[in-house]
Amino acid sequence: MPATVRTPVSVILPAYEEEQAVRYQVEVIRKELSSARIAHEILVVDDGSQDRTAEEALQAGARVLQLRENRGYGAALKAGISVAKYDTIVIMDADGTYPADQIPTLLAQLETADMVVAARTGANVHIPWARRPAKWILTWLAAQVAGRHIPDLNSGLRAFRRDCARQYYSLLSNRFSFTTTLTLSFLSDDYRVVYHPIDYQRRIGRSKIVPRHFLDFIILVLRMAILFQPMRVFIPLALACGVLGALKVAFDLLLLAPRVSAFGWSSLLNQSILSTSSILLLLVGLQLLLIGMVADGVLRRIAQYNRSLVPSHGISDVKARASSHHVSRHDTASGVTKQP
Repeated sequence: MPATVRTPVSVILPAYEEEQAVRYQVEVIRKELSSARIAHEILVVDDGSQDRTAEEALQAGARVLQLRENRGYGAALKAGISVAKYDTIVIMDADGTYPADQIPTLLAQLETADMVVAARTGANVHIPWARRPAKWILTWLAAQVAGRHIPDLNSGLRAFRRDCARQYYSLLSNRFSFTTTLTLSFLSDDYRVVYHPIDYQRRIGRSKIVPRHFLDFIILVLRMAILFQPMRVFIPLALACGVLGALKVAFDLLLLAPRVSAFGWSSLLNQSILSTSSILLLLVGLQLLLIGMVADGVLRRIAQYNRSLVPSHGISDVKARASSHHVSRHDTASGVTKQP
């Protein structure tokens, strides 16, 4: 059982054409949070649905924010986060795929973290096989940018604090890449992101993700790399071009041997040795390295004048905690009991 959570929470469900599932999802969330005695509100953001999504959510007792037109998954989340009653935020899809009974556990882990992500790595995970190769490629690429293993890049169930997420509003997409951007932003700025394994059920209704979103995700990850960690993108590319260029130079030299009887300065000056492709590969590698160094330098220079980040909750004052524990033991030994 998770530790007792005293901080109230706003659970935000972005919903578009989810009349079949939203009522069930709201009722399950309320049941789990009420059982855990966690003060909460459930906010459903109807993203311009043409069906009965808003009506079903209202009948289930949720607070409903209705957008006049469909603006996208990320835009719905931004709207919900902005008007949420509480500063602790849980976002969750309204399609019945994520287990609501794991929310108290996420909130308990958030006490010592900046974001807790429900990673879809449990024993019962229903992700369509057609999406798994693209998901693996995207996650691997994002892990290279973040510099650490990412169990689930774009999980739709996670807990975080509003003030921490607001720092990245200008970067967060209005579309499905909202969660991907949020994850990479937190990891790139060294916030503590904790992953909690969950099961993932089959969705109720039709999925809104289409194959073209994969390309959007790839472009997004590369853009985030340039914004936060440009050297992690440009150095591997520069190295790849440099190695290919060096191999091509060696191949060109091997082809030169049959054309000349003996190597000498005259033969080297009079013969066409290096091919155009060799020179281009070497120059491109050098240019990529220089671009990465310049981008990294510019980002570090800008960071000197940028506002400070919200303090991380993944850092604790061990000395102060140890002193407090020592005082508590001393008071107990002397027969004095202090109330918290």
